[in-house]
Amino acid sequence: MIALLQRVRGARVEVAGATIGQIAAGLLVLVCAEPCDTSAQASKLVDKLLKLRIFSDEAGKMNRSVQDLDGAGSPGGLLIVSQFTLAADTASGNRPGFSGAAPATLGQALYDEVVALARARHPVVATGEFGADMQVHLVNNGPVTIPLRIV
Repeated sequence: MIALLQRVRGARVEVAGATIGQIAAGLLVLVCAEPCDTSAQASKLVDKLLKLRIFSDEAGKMNRSVQDLDGAGSPGGLLIVSQFTLAADTASGNRPGFSGAAPATLGQALYDEVVALARARHPVVATGEFGADMQVHLVNNGPVTIPLRIV
């Protein structure tokens, strides 16, 4: 499973001009399932999202996770968006190939599982819409952008 995390001051997803998911400070998570991925990778991804210490403490060090964004027990938000283009193969030619992404049925099942696991373990979870033409708006905080590959 491939994910791209962006630490944000705020983010939202629109479909057909309507906002369908929005968070204040937290993580925008772009997620791509690969053909060999299983529930194990979905669970590992959610574990990493919730524990990764990429938010600043009082000293400006990255010591806080999204679960304790402000140091006072306030959680940040997770905005989880499916994005099969993270599996783009650009090794040859000028048009990317996407055979490295999971087929749509598996991709949606694993995306839905990531969302369900996140919602079971974190109070603030918003989403995009699998397979939709989405417009993603964000204010990247830092900027901090971290690629993850969960195997």
